Amino acid sequence: MSSPESASSGTGVGTAEPGLTSDPYVADHGTDAYSVSRYELDLDYRLSSNRLFGHAVLHAVAARPASAIVLDLAGLRAVKVYLNGRRVRRFTQRAEQLVVHLDTGLVPGHDFILDIRYEGNPSPRRGLWGEVGWEELTDGVLVAGQPNGAPSWFPCNDHPRNKASYRISVTTDVNYRAVCNGVLVGHSSRSSRETWIYEQEEPMATYLATVQIGRYDALVLDDGTGPAGVLQTVAAPAALAAAARQGLRRQPEMMSTFINCFGPYPFSQYTVVVTDDDLEIPLEAQTLSILGRNHVEQGWESQRLIAHELSHQWFGNSLTVGTWSDIWLHEGFACYAEWIWSEAAGVMPVHDRAASAWRGLSRAGQDLLIGDPGPALMFDDRVYKRGALALHALRVLCGDLAFFALLQEWTRTRRHGSVSTAAFILMADRVAGIDSEALLHPWLFEEALPPLPVSGRPTLT
Repeated sequence: MSSPESASSGTGVGTAEPGLTSDPYVADHGTDAYSVSRYELDLDYRLSSNRLFGHAVLHAVAARPASAIVLDLAGLRAVKVYLNGRRVRRFTQRAEQLVVHLDTGLVPGHDFILDIRYEGNPSPRRGLWGEVGWEELTDGVLVAGQPNGAPSWFPCNDHPRNKASYRISVTTDVNYRAVCNGVLVGHSSRSSRETWIYEQEEPMATYLATVQIGRYDALVLDDGTGPAGVLQTVAAPAALAAAARQGLRRQPEMMSTFINCFGPYPFSQYTVVVTDDDLEIPLEAQTLSILGRNHVEQGWESQRLIAHELSHQWFGNSLTVGTWSDIWLHEGFACYAEWIWSEAAGVMPVHDRAASAWRGLSRAGQDLLIGDPGPALMFDDRVYKRGALALHALRVLCGDLAFFALLQEWTRTRRHGSVSTAAFILMADRVAGIDSEALLHPWLFEEALPPLPVSGRPTLT
């Protein structure tokens, strides 16, 4: 997610570990009874009536004994449920959960397949973070799932640590393009309907799964033969094509800069969707980002947001927090990526960005622990800025060579897995050879703002 400023201004790969419980930041979402390794979603959506007919197949494994399978599903009605090919007669829905009652309980290590038919008029979930999930645009659909919007459009085990592969098929009105995570592997037309099929092979958290529907044309920014070696495309309305191409013209340079700093891009391609609506903030999903038509300008405010969302492909999508209390590992890193691009683009050096952020924080309330900000403040701008300053302090202390070696080792060893603050501190100790706990603790777990790091002025290598 982009910095809130825009509104106004371990190890482990794949599935959840036994012992996973609902995250206290998103109570009653996720379960430790099972983990999902793959979702296969077939969606039929009628734009005029906002009617969704869904078919979800979940490949999962039991992690502990249970007499029922509990899924997160909000505002949609399950019609039929099958378990391992056999019709389930007893399932109930209460609040935002679908409960599948079992004749024979789950046994740890037992693989199972859930097949669920469901339907309804999807709408975003309303809560602490406003509206998240499936949302109607003026002429299309936007899905912004962070942090708990995924159940607004498919049944799932909604916890960031339970990462799975996906196949998403969307059938919708003719002349509309559906854009989803991963690689487009199929497209067909029949009568007044079009079907788009995407395959997301790399493990993905539920909140990062997305569907974007609009009258979009496909544009190519970089065909993969550029310096970054990454296919970069844009989906935008025809009337916005020129503005989108111009506003995103430096994105291939951003990609090269971030690869140099953070290590290889973790996916096979990257897409930016530009909606025909103004959006309050841009949004990221795995392998793609969503910008409003108001975000494709040449000024720094738009360009920093483009950089911010791109950097989330490393920090947030490939490396995803195991618990939302560590959200600074997403947003602090993405904010620091903005500063890195600012210097690389010749706009303002990193140190000056850090100094400006520090001055702003010094005038703000100092009553937040960014290492555990609480659910109401997890997207507070102080989490972004102070998280970035914590990284800057680390860079100043250990120097550029050790700092960027640390970031690249972090993204390499945790690729497509779950991460935590504790794991980052341990790696920083080992790679940078410093007492990172002593350095980072005041930034992350004390309210008072530490002094601005000024020992030297690090420059981009």
